[in-house]
Amino acid sequence: MSTPHVLLGLLATGDKHGYELKRAHDERLPQARPLAFGQVYATLSRMQRDGLVTVAGQERDGGPDRTTYALTGEGRAALDRWLNDVEPPYPYVTSTLLAKMAVALLVADVDRVRACLAAQRQAHTARLRELTVLKHAPSATLDDVVAADFAIAHLDADLKWLATTLSRVADWHREVRHEPAPGP
Repeated sequence: MSTPHVLLGLLATGDKHGYELKRAHDERLPQARPLAFGQVYATLSRMQRDGLVTVAGQERDGGPDRTTYALTGEGRAALDRWLNDVEPPYPYVTSTLLAKMAVALLVADVDRVRACLAAQRQAHTARLRELTVLKHAPSATLDDVVAADFAIAHLDADLKWLATTLSRVADWHREVRHEPAPGP
């Protein structure tokens, strides 16, 4: 995720201070990792240095000063470029799950690899159920539903991969360990 671009998009809806940006991020992207306040302020500082945002004012409401930021013309142009760029599919498969299974095949026996895959399938299925409940909750916002749909589609793909891999463990294990296939 491009945190600077998301913050630019949130500022495109109006001037905001860091706390408002963090809250808006967490509301608009409910299944994403919440932003830390330090990350918001560090990103705002870099964007200000780069001319993408400017200070629109300062206010004090019984607490520390709150600096309000506004999008600049250059910031709007950067946001528009980002929105118009097509996200290419990743050229490499980078998945902790895939890496873990590949290593398990090197160091564990077939039964242990199958147990790992089955446990992972249980965890994915449980998360799928959680997201389905969240998606259909009366309090679910459209942001919740869209984020849940995205996560559900990825979990579904992982579950299909887990099932396929589970059926291939013995052959994959032999290949990795350079063992001959069983005879007729």
